Formats: sequence, C-alpha cells, structure tokens
Amino acid sequence: MEIKKIRGAIEAILFASGDAVSTDRVAQVLSLDRTTAAKLMQSVMDDFNTEDGGVRIVKLEDSYQMCSNPAYAEEVRQALDLRRNTPLSQAAMEVLAIVAYNQPVTKAFVEQIRGVDCSGVLGSLTAKGLIEERGRLELPGRPLLYGTTSDFLRCLNISSLSELPPLPHKQEETEEEEAGEEVEQS
Repeated sequence: MEIKKIRGAIEAILFASGDAVSTDRVAQVLSLDRTTAAKLMQSVMDDFNTEDGGVRIVKLEDSYQMCSNPAYAEEVRQALDLRRNTPLSQAAMEVLAIVAYNQPVTKAFVEQIRGVDCSGVLGSLTAKGLIEERGRLELPGRPLLYGTTSDFLRCLNISSLSELPPLPHKQEETEEEEAGEEVEQS
C-alpha cells in the first residue's frame, strides 16, 4: 500500500474509533512494523494539528486519538448544547493529585494522606472518567486499586504521566542531589 493510502487509513481508523487507538493495533491492521506505524501516526498528527484546524490528533502514551481543537470548545459546546463542565473541588483536586502521583492506590491510602473519608470524591472522579478501578490489592478485604485514565491525560493536555510537574519535595531532593554532585566534582 502506498504512503498516501496508509496515511488515509490511519486518519479513518482514528476518526471511526472515537477512542484512542494504540500504535500496535494500527501496525497490526495495516501490516506495518511498529516503528513505521509510529512514524506515520506522528506524521499524520503533525499534519493535522494546525492552529486554525477544527480537529486535532493527540498522543496519549502509546495511543493516538482525534478530538476537537480546544480553541473551538465554546462553539462545540453551543452547537451540541452541552453544559459547561463544573470545575473540580479542592478535595477532588487533592485526591486526583494523590492518585496521579502514587498510582495504583487504595482508598485507604488516599484517606491516610488526606485524613478524611474520600469515598464520595473517588466516586465522583470515577463518574467523570478521570480515575478508574485498576484491580484489587492482594490483602485481606481485597481493597480496590485506583489509577488515572486517558481522559485525565487529555484534560491536562499531556501524553503521559511522566510529563506531570515534579512534586515540591521531590524537586528539592533532586536539586540537593545535583548540588551534592557539583561539590563532588569540584
């Protein structure tokens, strides 16, 4: 298959899916090696993501997804008569940060850090699709484990958790380690 047709097929797959599609899946369907599929998907994404374009392709870890350009969010919201998403509460932001930086985590872990019951907040974040159940811990009672979703990445406009900013105490430790290395090298 020629490159133009492969690129067209990638666009069609991403459009028809509605969800993120992994590079491995595209490689399998189009009979490509993984490296070639990744390069072609990145190339299609680069071509699609123009400043004035209405549709964008975003990379979410090792998957790609078509979505509307955030610049046109208000127009899309009005056309589809969508109500504006309400912002997350401070408690929800705290729980989301705990889950994002420490996943997979149990409800008890989150409550230990926050010092209050988090059942309602975890339920709300799950309903919004920002966190999901990731199985159960092999301990008595088999507590649920929670982790973030691809919707969480999309909302933050990042492609992987490695793009999250460092936590303040971890940043201080890193700076102290770097300062220690500089002293040793002197």
